[in-house]
Amino acid sequence: MTAFANVTVNKKANIYFDGKVTSRVITLNDGSVKTLGIMLPGEYEFSTDKPEFMEITAGELCVQLPGFDEWVAVTAGQSFNVPGEAKFRLKVSTVTDYCCSYLD
Repeated sequence: MTAFANVTVNKKANIYFDGKVTSRVITLNDGSVKTLGIMLPGEYEFSTDKPEFMEITAGELCVQLPGFDEWVAVTAGQSFNVPGEAKFRLKVSTVTDYCCSYLD
């Protein structure tokens, strides 16, 4: 899916890591929540409350998921899952566009 119809978009941006990662929250008609964002090159560690499904729509990064030592390359058109109540690390090599879905 390349577009979302009939959504509510929060005007206020989520800004992390001195502005190197930003996103906007969207809420779909069914009540599900997603964030659409951009990450600049750098290394980041994130924490989750709920499980997340991360889709990379442009760019490339490497992810280190909880419980794993290895880094996995992820490029545009690929995705990965992150468990809830966990931390994961990213090494972003180019400007990367993403969509994060929060799962129940």
